[in-house]
Amino acid sequence: MSPVPPSWPYRGLSLWLDRFPGSLARRSPLPGDRSFDVAVVGAGFTGLWTAFHLRRADPSIRVAVLEAETAGFGASGRNGGWCSDLFPASWERIARRHGRPAALAMKAAMRQSIDAVADTVAAEAIDCGWVRGGTVAFARSATQWQRAQDEVAHAYAWGDTEDDVRLLDRRATAEVAGVAGALGASFTRHCAAVDPGALVRGLADAVERAGVAVFEGTRVRRIEPGRVLTDRGTVTADVVVRATEAYTAGLEGSHRDLAPVYSLIVATEPLDAATLDAVGLATRPTFTDHRHLISYGQRTADGRIVFGGRGAPYHAGSRIRPDFDRDPGVFDRLRRTVVDLFPALAGARFTHAWGGALGIPRDWHAGVGLDRRTGLAWAGGYVGDGVATANLAGRTLADLVTGRDTELTRLPWVGHRSRRWEPEPLRWLGINAGLRAMATADRREERTGRASRVAEVVQRVVGG
Repeated sequence: MSPVPPSWPYRGLSLWLDRFPGSLARRSPLPGDRSFDVAVVGAGFTGLWTAFHLRRADPSIRVAVLEAETAGFGASGRNGGWCSDLFPASWERIARRHGRPAALAMKAAMRQSIDAVADTVAAEAIDCGWVRGGTVAFARSATQWQRAQDEVAHAYAWGDTEDDVRLLDRRATAEVAGVAGALGASFTRHCAAVDPGALVRGLADAVERAGVAVFEGTRVRRIEPGRVLTDRGTVTADVVVRATEAYTAGLEGSHRDLAPVYSLIVATEPLDAATLDAVGLATRPTFTDHRHLISYGQRTADGRIVFGGRGAPYHAGSRIRPDFDRDPGVFDRLRRTVVDLFPALAGARFTHAWGGALGIPRDWHAGVGLDRRTGLAWAGGYVGDGVATANLAGRTLADLVTGRDTELTRLPWVGHRSRRWEPEPLRWLGINAGLRAMATADRREERTGRASRVAEVVQRVVGG
């Protein structure tokens, strides 16, 4: 992983950090060798939530957070701003291994995490544009409409009701948004739109107020039982928490644990009233559609449309470099796609384009845990849906570290370890083949009007 120079312009990393009103200057680095009860590696959502809830659970615990750059430098400050109940592994996969009640408990915990984030946003007065407007997923073809119906039926089979998720017909969809060619949509209330940059920066401040030592500009080289080796000194601790998500690949001995895959985003200027009225999304639901290649968007508090998606390639050797954040071809496709969705955006100016890496485990299954023998703890593998999941991870780790037996510590993802990715070039071939397969499936469906069997196979493999 190429180091980022200290003068790296953090505001250029995303719209969210660019418009953040406070300082993005690094906090002081680790001042040499130190000792703490718990050392947390990574000042993204996972690391910060863990530190925050550890101090709430026991204010006497000495906690340090170590960050190579600045809080929110990674995916936490660059994502699409969905705080959702999405979990990468299917409920069926979890039920096969742990039973249906465990899968339902996991599902409920994910939804409760949205409320947990909202409670902290309110209690800590974090100004991050939070609104729980749900998610609307548009269907613009017969195959997409069938998928929308199937997904709602699947949700009902797992205990949901119309209060949780429902179908919208053509007229109801038009009342929500001015999407071209929409046959209908599915809608779930279990998502909030948020400015993730403001949230992660506000959370970092809350962590410091809680008495946590946050050291930035401190690059961790290696994690070992009882200690963390950095370029600024060694930290000894009874418990070491790895909260590095995509950047796990840069730790010595961990380059095959999680695959860093890029997701890219574009954003418009603040739109005028007439354009916003034509676009819709007045209650600020996050939005997507029922194509196979993942896309995601939101209407921001200041009237922009933010839209992102997959499509950028995985880079051999799990490399993460600043120039990978920007792919002009992918940015062009994203702009064309969102204008195709919302024709009212045809004359809008796009002011921001950015990207970043997210962490994908080999089995597409997030996990959290603590090895009491070694004192090593971990969380991650969110596959791009980490805003709420990281909060759940932080609360769970706090319970594990303090030795409490709770509903959270009994959830089925606790103790889950994904097997390592294959060596190169197999890793490069497999990941990029999967990305291309989903893009090809969308094009084939548009051409033939029939559901893609290839996409169904890929989804079964990755989601279970």
